[in-house]
Amino acid sequence: MSSFNYTEILPLSQNEPEYRLVTTEGISTTTVGDRTFLNIDASVLEKVAYEAIHDISHYLRTAHLEQLQKIINDPQASPNDRFVAIDLMKNANIAAGGILPMCQDTGTAIVSGKRGSQILTDGPDEVAISRGIYDAYQKLNLRYSQLSPLNMWDEKNTGDNLPAQIEIYSDTKPGHENSYEMLFIAKGGGSANKSYLYQETKAVLNQESFLRFMDEKLRLIGTSACPPYHLAIVVGGTSAEYALKVSKLASTKYLDSLPTEGGPGGNGYRDLEMEAEILKLTQNFGIGAQFGGKYFCHDVRVIRLPRHGASCPIAIAVSCSADRQALVKIDATGAYIEKLETDPARFLPEITDEHLDDNVVSIDLNRPMSEIRETLSKLSVKTRVSLNGPLIVARDLAHAKILEMIDRGEEMPQYFKDHAVYYAGPAKTPEGYASGSFGPTTAGRMDAYVDRFQKAGGSFVMLAKGNRSDAVTKACQANGGFYLGSIGGPAARLAKDNIKKVEVLDFPEMGMEAVWKIEVEDFPAFVVVDDKGNDFFAETLRPIALNIPIGPPK
Repeated sequence: MSSFNYTEILPLSQNEPEYRLVTTEGISTTTVGDRTFLNIDASVLEKVAYEAIHDISHYLRTAHLEQLQKIINDPQASPNDRFVAIDLMKNANIAAGGILPMCQDTGTAIVSGKRGSQILTDGPDEVAISRGIYDAYQKLNLRYSQLSPLNMWDEKNTGDNLPAQIEIYSDTKPGHENSYEMLFIAKGGGSANKSYLYQETKAVLNQESFLRFMDEKLRLIGTSACPPYHLAIVVGGTSAEYALKVSKLASTKYLDSLPTEGGPGGNGYRDLEMEAEILKLTQNFGIGAQFGGKYFCHDVRVIRLPRHGASCPIAIAVSCSADRQALVKIDATGAYIEKLETDPARFLPEITDEHLDDNVVSIDLNRPMSEIRETLSKLSVKTRVSLNGPLIVARDLAHAKILEMIDRGEEMPQYFKDHAVYYAGPAKTPEGYASGSFGPTTAGRMDAYVDRFQKAGGSFVMLAKGNRSDAVTKACQANGGFYLGSIGGPAARLAKDNIKKVEVLDFPEMGMEAVWKIEVEDFPAFVVVDDKGNDFFAETLRPIALNIPIGPPK
């Protein structure tokens, strides 16, 4: 019989970032006997929650911006890689002004907390944290995305972006008694939808099988979640849900201080060698930073966990171009938040679009749709275009409404026939601005409508982010349509520099899901699907022939 030996599954070492002070008020200590308790007023939790949501909506970590700079300076990066990286850098610079959030999908608020055993608060912590999140979404130019189920089929927007996902755990480690730590995340739907769980077996646990498995599955992430990604892969786990949770934490760099070797007791660890192998694998996909190239990922985290002998969960998660998270710490000296980069302009090179790619074609959207299609038909996939003129903006609910009209025998609205359609939804419009942050949404959600709409005489030119299904390629080939890819991520830049006018055109009762008409200037996009059956992303989804040295399982 072996002796008892406790092993933490995730044994993290102290690796604190640089913090900024939020407040010292509302924090005090009380000594009872030989124990000192930390008193934290609810107002402190409200304030740090507000500040965290503000900061992660407008600022990025310095390390993330350094990685964008690396793409710009890498001679092996494709012109499209560099173009996307520069656009994301410009977007970060605009968002840092504190008015326009970096992404129009300002996300679900997620909070993971560790509360020391000698912390005293004056009410449920999750209520105070939710109040701070509520205040942030009310006062800032953020978007309400949370839908409450009225019954199994009907939903209503909560109007305040609550509820938040708040999980608070007890921290009983020696020395942590008077410390309260939290990780705040704003998770948009695009990257959240690219979390995957696979239930595998021991058969995948050798280098050749594992890399072939990764080559197949990672391509399925596609570009709709706005790469370059911070990719996290977890192999093993005491349960499937734990594997997924660890993958999300790993994608935020929260688990970077894990040990780099395993052991007989069951501790999880980072496999640095496999991280390098997976990164190299993704660089050979050809997907790149959205439109071809090397930078599908900034970096990779691979974490190996203990598992039940009959189960081998593999979880995959990404953090996207809107890499939004920050740590919060409260102790006897005050309440602090991780210091994010407030001056991203220092990473922005003196470079113009002309340095990136000479093949940029201007498209006049004021011309008749037949002439727009004729121009696009002359271009090859991956060609950069610059859009000028009116666009119709419609997404999920508007498409469903229009399909209902067609099913009733009514005509499709004329605006869908006359104009290109942009799949998007705006955040709040700040005072004095033509538009709030207004980046593209995931194209794939509208795939089912394309053939019906094109046969009804509309939706011939579509603009959004990410790859489309084969059904869209076939519809465009049969009906003479086109899909243009917009860069996923720079919602603030598009609002400030490219969108000149915004007005509600139809279904105003649907809020941000209404049909809008916008005027754009030098709006950047790429030809992804043409009228001849070509699809840029089709090539990138084919597995490559892997040259993997066969050796003992690792």
